[in-house]
Amino acid sequence: MAADPEASQTQLDKEVGEAADIGASEASHSSEDLFNAPDGGLKAWLVAIGATCIFFATLGFANSYGVLQEYYEAHQLHDKSPDDITWIGSVSIFLQFALGAIGGPMFDRFGAWIVRPAAVLYVVSIMMTSLCKKYWQFMLAQGILMGAVNGFLQFPAMAAVSQYFDKKRAAALGLAVSGSSVGGIVIPIALTRMFDHTSLGFGWSLRIIGFVVTPLLAFSCLTVTARLPPRSTTFFIPSAFKEKTYLFLIISLFFMFLGMFPPLFFIPTYAVTRGMDVTLASYLLAILNAASTFGRVIPGILADKFGRLNAFATGGIVTGIIIFCMDKAESNAALIVYSVIFGFSSGTIISGGSAAFTLCPKDPRDLGTYIGMGLGAASLAALAGPPISGKFVDVYGGFFEMSMFCGATCLFGGFLALVSKAMTPQGLFGRI
Repeated sequence: MAADPEASQTQLDKEVGEAADIGASEASHSSEDLFNAPDGGLKAWLVAIGATCIFFATLGFANSYGVLQEYYEAHQLHDKSPDDITWIGSVSIFLQFALGAIGGPMFDRFGAWIVRPAAVLYVVSIMMTSLCKKYWQFMLAQGILMGAVNGFLQFPAMAAVSQYFDKKRAAALGLAVSGSSVGGIVIPIALTRMFDHTSLGFGWSLRIIGFVVTPLLAFSCLTVTARLPPRSTTFFIPSAFKEKTYLFLIISLFFMFLGMFPPLFFIPTYAVTRGMDVTLASYLLAILNAASTFGRVIPGILADKFGRLNAFATGGIVTGIIIFCMDKAESNAALIVYSVIFGFSSGTIISGGSAAFTLCPKDPRDLGTYIGMGLGAASLAALAGPPISGKFVDVYGGFFEMSMFCGATCLFGGFLALVSKAMTPQGLFGRI
């Protein structure tokens, strides 16, 4: 029997229509998955906790450099000037942010697997630092190797968290970066106790820190994953720098970094010059980082409600004003209170800057690249700030000039963040 041509055509049209509906549904679902983050759930919070562990191990150790600065000045590197020794920490911090310009795009391009070799190399860098005796050895192991691999840990972690959160992104990033504050509490206290109250010595003290962070990084390797599929992308998006808001955010973060990091390096040394006991002075970093934990999480929650740029700009301005007062903290009680206040206010800068950068890309798959480029460009200030401040201390023999320089640069960065906000469609007084 011959087939009815009209019936066949009707059936064909029906099948084509159904296929089109399915395709449209899949496209809609794909678009929904791309732009609508889950903003919660077990997997999303595991990613955030895994990122917290990464920041505990990496930036937490970097935030403890003030203890090592004071130790190096008294022991292995006693023949070097303070500004020479600060180069070890500043090179490490510079590289961990500068290499984010590669680590962030690699996450967008290849996914979170890059965290695993970086975690192994990070533990190796701690173990190698424990064997160092000379300046060039510390520079290679702690300054260059440790700083470089940090960029391949921190930035993929921030990009992964940003993919899983949207409306709660600032709070989630604040939770992740708060790991650095917790690490900045635990690691300085542990190092101080092992240096001053045990016979372990420098080498085994650092090795124990390496053993402590190893399981945390292993957990991160299992939990930090990408939500979106990798895609072919460049490691650099030049058009991003044509966006005035993004460009001014980078410049504002540059000046905030220029003023924010030197007090973290020098506050134990400054406290000793004011007559504080060396052990208690080392604990100031732990106190500062404890306050910074709340300074990263609470402003992050408020930023989601009142605007990320508002929180970022406020953090820079308030931190600059507080740094101006550093030289007026003279007694033990005043130094402890100052450390709490400075820790809370400065905690908003790194987490707030990362959250602010996420407002710029139009495609969420570019989050890692935007964060990496922005923090990488601003990291030049982390390289220059501590040595410049160390030179102020050497030349003038005090910390007043350093506090004026750092306070002015940080305050200027806060005002530039307001300029970047004024360039948005919401304007200076908008909630963004």
